[in-house]
Parts: sequence; C-alpha cells; structure tokens
Amino acid sequence: MVLNQNDLNQSAAAILFNWHYKKKQNAQCCEKISKGSLAFFQHNFDFSLPEIDTVHESKDRTVKFLFKLNDHHKIETVLIPFHNKYSICLSSQVGCAMNCSFCFTGRQGLKRSLTTSEIVGQFLEAWRWLAKNRPGEERILNIVFMGQGEPLHNFDAVKKACEIFLSKHGTSIGVQKITVSTVGYLPGLKRWRREMPGVNLALSLHSPFAAKRNDLIPINKIYPLEEVLACIDTIPLNKKQFITYEYLLIKDFNDSPDDAEKLGTILAEKSAYINLIPFNSFPGAHYKRPELEKIGKFKEVLDTFKIPTLIRSAKGDDVLAACGQLNSKN
Repeated sequence: MVLNQNDLNQSAAAILFNWHYKKKQNAQCCEKISKGSLAFFQHNFDFSLPEIDTVHESKDRTVKFLFKLNDHHKIETVLIPFHNKYSICLSSQVGCAMNCSFCFTGRQGLKRSLTTSEIVGQFLEAWRWLAKNRPGEERILNIVFMGQGEPLHNFDAVKKACEIFLSKHGTSIGVQKITVSTVGYLPGLKRWRREMPGVNLALSLHSPFAAKRNDLIPINKIYPLEEVLACIDTIPLNKKQFITYEYLLIKDFNDSPDDAEKLGTILAEKSAYINLIPFNSFPGAHYKRPELEKIGKFKEVLDTFKIPTLIRSAKGDDVLAACGQLNSKN
C-alpha cells in the first residue's frame, strides 16, 4: 500500500495519505476524489495489508504476530507494551543474510527483502488489531527496525517506510521515535548520511574484540568494526541525539570485566548510549544468559566511563518474541 505523491496531484495525495496512513483504513477512499482518479487508483494501486496468520500474547502483554504475505512467505512482528503505550518491532526482510550466530532469524537464511508496503503494512495491521482487541490502547509511539532481516540490506524500502512514518500526512511519528538497527552493513551506513531522514541509528556491536565479533557477526570479517565505527562517526546527530550501541551479553563469552573495559574505551569519546541485552535463548541455541550479578558488574565497569547504559529487560520471551528470537520458518 505504497502511495507515491509524485504520481498524483498534491491534494489527492494528501487525502489518500490521511485516509490510509492516519485513519488506518484499507478500503478504497471515495471522499473528495474525482471518479477519474478513483478509477486510476483502482487499476494502479493495491490497498491490501499483510494478513495476520497467528497471534501470540505473552504473559507481560507483548504481542507477536505472524504475518502471511501475498507470495505466502511469512514474517514476525512484535508489539511491546510500555506505560499504556506500545513500541513496534518491524521486520525488513523474510529471513536474513547476515547469519549471526546469536540470532534465531539467521538460521532461516534470506528469502527476500520486503517491499515498503509490507513494512508499513505491519504497523497498520498491528494498529488495527489493537483497536479491535485492546480498544483504547492503539497508541504505537515508537518504531524499531529490529525484527527479522538487516534493515540496511534493504535500504531503499526501509528509507521510504521511514519517510511515510514521518510524514505529516502519514502516521506522523516523531523523528526521535524511530530507530533503525544494523549489525554494521557498511554499504548501507555509507548511504545513511546522504539519504536517511534523521531517524535514530542503533549498532549491534556485541564485542569490541575482532575474533569474538567474527564469531557472532560473520560480516565483521568483511566490514570490520573499526571501519563501521569510523563511518558512524561521520553521521550528523541532532541535539540530544545519540547512537545506540547494543551489546548482547553471553555467559562466559563476552561478559568479562576485560570485555567491558575495552567496550568503554572505544565508546568513551562518542555520543553513545549502550543497551545491555542479556542473551535470550531459542531452540538449538548453544549460548547462555549470564547471571544477574555478572550483568551488574559489567554495567559497573561501563559506568566508570560515564556512558549512559541501560540493562534491557526481556519482554515476550515466553512466546519467543524477545530480541534475537524471531523465526518465521515453517
């Protein structure tokens, strides 16, 4: 359901954007539009949304959707509750080509990238589900591209989706409320400065040591962390904007004081915010989550560098909806 305003006159485009993206309607709009334009839309646009296949609701009220696409591929999307509002975790690809060892999605391999309409459609259909099943709670105020796929490996569709989310005629999400995550796909990062519309960036860092990061994120062998960080340093930041560095804590692998010391050293002079993510297990995983005491000590080391650091609590892990647990393979 992607509408290109260049294809239509500005007035009709604004009406359509408002109808489909702000009002969340999927029936064809007939308000204040000429019969000729309506006929054009009918023959040239598709207003369908991804179809909900199954829904899993966690005990903490996290919601995981399995969406079926027109070609019968499937993707997962997660609604994460916080303070009577929701964040939505969107997928950008069917599967993923990055093959990260800590991620359940990586075991699927890459089937294809999503279109912009399939990305935006996840948001719209999740909103519609809330309106029907949790009336009064349909407030999705944050968008994170942290679902299935490497967003910057599907740069054009993700960029266009962000533009629709930001548009005053679209969903009108604030620029600081959208975060795109990457494992360090350098070709996409090089395009970011010129093309991405000011949204937040998160880097899955996970280890400051090359050998360990190679084990976790194989493309680190092609795009080393040093080059990735140097590229990120060139990205202009708005006032009070940080780059989020995500760090997955794995028991007896990357959770030592030496790991924390090295991480703090490389990020100390940057506009950095660190999310510590205790590992979330999935079927067949050989990694384990560290004990709470060790997680706390890791954070204590980072605190000495005066880098804002948050230990992220797992939500939806009982329905495999937490970070790293998504996998739509049948």
